[in-house]
Amino acid sequence: MEQPAWSYDPGVSEPSATPAARTLVIDLEGALLRSELLMEALFSSPGRMLARFGAGGRPGMAALTAILAGARIDYAHLPYDPDVLNRALAARARGEKIYLVAARFAGHAAGIAAHLGFDGVVTPTDLAAGNLPFDRAAIERIDARNGNRASLKTWAKALRIYQYAKNTLVFVPVVTAHQMNLSTLGYALLAFLAFSACASGAYLMNDLLDLAADRQHPTKRHRALAAGDLPISSALWAIPLLWSLAVTASLFISPLFLGVLGAYLATTIAYSLALKRKMLVDVVTLAGLYSLRIVAGAVGAGVVLSEWLLIFSLFVFTSLALIKRFSELSMREGAGLADPSNRDYRITDLHVIAAMAAASAMNAVTVFSLYVSSSAVTPLYSRPWMLWLMTPLLLYWFGRALMMAHRRAMPDDPILYAFRDGPSRTAVAAMICIMLVAI
Repeated sequence: MEQPAWSYDPGVSEPSATPAARTLVIDLEGALLRSELLMEALFSSPGRMLARFGAGGRPGMAALTAILAGARIDYAHLPYDPDVLNRALAARARGEKIYLVAARFAGHAAGIAAHLGFDGVVTPTDLAAGNLPFDRAAIERIDARNGNRASLKTWAKALRIYQYAKNTLVFVPVVTAHQMNLSTLGYALLAFLAFSACASGAYLMNDLLDLAADRQHPTKRHRALAAGDLPISSALWAIPLLWSLAVTASLFISPLFLGVLGAYLATTIAYSLALKRKMLVDVVTLAGLYSLRIVAGAVGAGVVLSEWLLIFSLFVFTSLALIKRFSELSMREGAGLADPSNRDYRITDLHVIAAMAAASAMNAVTVFSLYVSSSAVTPLYSRPWMLWLMTPLLLYWFGRALMMAHRRAMPDDPILYAFRDGPSRTAVAAMICIMLVAI
């Protein structure tokens, strides 16, 4: 039988037993870390990882593993489980030692342990064999949890279901061409579903590529992938599945529509990889992607696309994209943050961006006014003069959007803001009613 360690207390006549120091042992993956270390290494800097793999001259899993082991992971912003981390901090306050259990990427595990102020790292083999730097009989273990499945709410958040409101733009050509019959509306609905699946896959891909930047953002750090609510591996299989669904839906419409959807996806990928980091190129690209939804709606439903609608849309969406950038930068300014690392903008650009947004908005109103005064409205409307009532409503809505952004009262997406903001909804509903009466 083991004899307890004894210590002598001069104030006590008999020796007293000193209990062995407790040690908290935590599984890194599945317990402390709400993500997969392999995936974190891969997406810490995807471009750099691929470049190193291509230049390594040693293709294969061994080369990839070596590259990932040397990846630069931001340990400070990884998605740690708050309950486990709090238990560890409480144990540290009691003077207990804390060790992580990691089966792979020992260097990254040691880096995490050092960042959190833990005592070290052991492997599962060490734990099983008893080859440990602490007393095995005095440990408390927090091991990996089973069933790390994302909920439907988490999936809805990751797929950005709320962003599907933007895809209702595919119905605009059908409405403005006054071709609202069962056939055209059915094709427009199918186009809506195809764009929604395609966009969700693109959102997941964008969030994977932006993991590091999102985790340092005050609001984007709550996104499902950045927060560790959705496993990276789940997103990797969901992306091709969603794009396959989009292609399948497109094939029921027409090859031309599939081509438009392909152009949208290619542009979206280019935006995620490079274009969003280019000053103003990102704004023009966003405006083009919104307008491409309208083009797709016309192609899918088989209606003629009005050039007036296309020009008007380009100015509208350019203004909204600029307002979005203004909101993001003003938020960073209000929070005292530095210039964004993944955008080619500076906080000092705010005034220029606001001026350009206002100019684009006024150009959109001018284009609409020229359309109302043109001969193009006569065949479509029995009361074209009523469309003039929409001009002050457009001026009001754009002005309100700019003012709310300036007051930092608008989230970073003005289109979604229009669906949530009461006065904006009223203005849009009034414009729809005016257009219907004018018909």
